[in-house]
Amino acid sequence: MAHWGYLLVLAACLIITLPLELGLRTRVYARWQRLLLTLTPVMIMFGGWDLYAVSRHQWSYDRARVLVVLPGRLPLEEWLFFVVIPICIILSFEAVRRVRPNWRDPEA
Repeated sequence: MAHWGYLLVLAACLIITLPLELGLRTRVYARWQRLLLTLTPVMIMFGGWDLYAVSRHQWSYDRARVLVVLPGRLPLEEWLFFVVIPICIILSFEAVRRVRPNWRDPEA
């Protein structure tokens, strides 16, 4: 179970937010090119940050708790985190915009 814990949490995040795509028709997954353009800088910036920290021995992962360690010594689960969590955030944001179309960011 220890190997699957991180993946199970990520899967749960996707399952919990899936109704936002299906029920509210947020079209986040349908606009996959837009989603990819959003995820790419996140993966580059945070993936690069983690790669740097691991290479400097400032950050590490318990190999007993991850399934696959990729080149650069980052686990697959860490890379998936940089995909799954932003998707869940985007789905949530688009759901709010769908339910409250006149909603405006008070800081804008």
